[in-house]
Amino acid sequence: MSGTADITLFWYAFWLYLGSFVLFAVHAASGSRRVGIAASVLFSGGLIFNTAGLAARWWISTHPPFATMYEYAVVMAWVIALSFVIFLARYRKMSLGVIVAPGLIIIMVIAAMLPNEVSKQLMPALQSYWFYIHVTLAAISEGAFLVAAGAGSLYLIRGEKERGGRVLPSKDVLEELISRAIRFGYPLFFIGAIFAGAIWARNAWGRFWSWDPKETGALVIALYYTLVLHQNARGRWRGKRFAIAAIIGLVIILFSFLGNLFLGGLHAYI
Repeated sequence: MSGTADITLFWYAFWLYLGSFVLFAVHAASGSRRVGIAASVLFSGGLIFNTAGLAARWWISTHPPFATMYEYAVVMAWVIALSFVIFLARYRKMSLGVIVAPGLIIIMVIAAMLPNEVSKQLMPALQSYWFYIHVTLAAISEGAFLVAAGAGSLYLIRGEKERGGRVLPSKDVLEELISRAIRFGYPLFFIGAIFAGAIWARNAWGRFWSWDPKETGALVIALYYTLVLHQNARGRWRGKRFAIAAIIGLVIILFSFLGNLFLGGLHAYI
């Protein structure tokens, strides 16, 4: 780990997210509103430090923090955290934090294992505003898909007997959240990960598509969520099936995210 200010701020964010997870778990088990509020405060503090870390990274590097897998992971964590805070403000249901916080922690642990050196000079392939559009929209959309997976997990935890009482959001609220998160992320993913990515690839490498592992993964994600929305619109994947589909989407995203770390390819720019 380097000792720059942004790394320190990210570690503060990590510990606050971790503390919030403990309190969210206690809240889910006990139903204590005070514990839930304390968990939400810690989580919001984590988001503040996460935001400050990104701002510091941008200031130090003199370019948006999207140039490495480490930066992409931290940006994705920020998107998920922001989405959850918006959810809290909208529905006042704090129990989703018991699913969202661990996801954030895992992403930040993965980020901590990646090279995090600050580079003030981007490689030529990354010196394009199409690259920033591509990465920004991809991170936002995948963050939305991860929120959908968290809601899907809570939907399954509730089960047929509506376990969780008033602590957990109702199944209707969770299904609505899954639907909204996927429908929000889907067009952004197509625009950012597929179309903007193809234009950036054309400018950087001279061709729109190379069947790079990351590109193939993005195509699989796009086709999968097309199937999910199609089946949901036709009434075939609703309720439990819709929740399971959202969780499977998370698994596909994780494989795509980690794929170029092990398979190499043009996107292995960490």
